[in-house]
Amino acid sequence: MESQKKHPKRFSFEFFPAKTPAGQEKLLTTAKRLAEYKPDFFSVTYGAAGSTRDRTKETVLAITEATHVDTAPHLSCIGANKEEIADLLKDYQAHQIKRIVALRGDMPSGMGLASGELRYANELVSFIRETTQQQFILEVAAYPEIHPQAPNAEKDLENFKRKVDAGANAAITQYFYNADSYFYFVERCEKLGINIPITPGIMPITNYTKLARFSDACGAELPRWIRKQLEAYGDDITSIRQFGEDVITQLCERLLDAGAPGIHFYTLNQADPSLAVWNNLNLSNRR
Repeated sequence: MESQKKHPKRFSFEFFPAKTPAGQEKLLTTAKRLAEYKPDFFSVTYGAAGSTRDRTKETVLAITEATHVDTAPHLSCIGANKEEIADLLKDYQAHQIKRIVALRGDMPSGMGLASGELRYANELVSFIRETTQQQFILEVAAYPEIHPQAPNAEKDLENFKRKVDAGANAAITQYFYNADSYFYFVERCEKLGINIPITPGIMPITNYTKLARFSDACGAELPRWIRKQLEAYGDDITSIRQFGEDVITQLCERLLDAGAPGIHFYTLNQADPSLAVWNNLNLSNRR
């Protein structure tokens, strides 16, 4: 963890594009509320094969205008050609967007890896660097519990190093609830000479059914003791949220105390669960 301790702490929040005007208005209200806490940046997700590309861009620009917080679009390469990506990069440059989260992206059912001119995130990072040099801060994904499509842990780490070597500035992890998986991943990265900040991605616990579905789909381990406690609460939403707040607060405390370079909250477009943890840890004073 020594390489992580030297980086300044950074705290950020992630959103997804809303599907309706009412949802967009609610999202902007959430973003404005979170902006009061002076996060280092926001990010906005990108649908499978770029299915929300236009809404991602519109959301990024709307949040930036409403909050004046550095807002990073997710950009994936699956299903897109170089010309499309280059045009989008020019558009973001014209709007003075400074940061991009560069991803391979999720593949819709039936789509093979061959779709698009760039197949992997390291190729996307290389293309962005070739096209725009150092115009953007590039964030990439990291998987402490191993990407669900990776053949093994070693290949997954090699893939991560390719992204770093291609020009990534920093990384955000998939969410996890086992701090040891993050510590072990960072130690392995250090042995390979990787020293960019690797910020833990944190998913607040507010709904057991949705969390279990997300976790099963993305390969994030939901520990048995957490599953069993959430199952025991049944439909008691108040108890689920209080338990979730306690679990996430303790997890973040342990990560930060060990030297993690910050926290990236997966908000699901809600402010309260993330802010409860933020306030419990007094993150405004931990930079």
